[in-house]
Amino acid sequence: MRMVIFYIGIFFILANCSNKITYSGKIINNDTLQNINFENKNKLISKLGYPSFIDPIENKFFYYSEVSEKKSILKKEVKYSYIFVFKIDEFDQIVESKVYNTKNIENIKFSDNKTSNEIVKRGLLEKIFGGVGTQQELPTSP
Repeated sequence: MRMVIFYIGIFFILANCSNKITYSGKIINNDTLQNINFENKNKLISKLGYPSFIDPIENKFFYYSEVSEKKSILKKEVKYSYIFVFKIDEFDQIVESKVYNTKNIENIKFSDNKTSNEIVKRGLLEKIFGGVGTQQELPTSP
């Protein structure tokens, strides 16, 4: 029994001595970060590859990149974490680019805008007793 505890102790000591670097998203080196200003979609894709996410409504390309280092079992340090956003117009030209540092997430401000529900306007009694009463059938064809 003592030998098992001894081997487990040696394992934990050796596991804490090694550093492990983990990449998430696109692997972007320092040279690419310095030359991030692209003018069109083709140059962007040839340099960074296909994006992590494409917003089809606003035609934005999102690239996510993170490097973290695991120093021990309980300690993980994020070296850098970025989200690059490129807005592309109908002529495949980049009209806007933004970089968000998500390592300091507390510095990002969230929007207070909310989508209004214009489909159903309900009064106070409907809000209180919304599920009470007979259900109305909506027509399915014009």
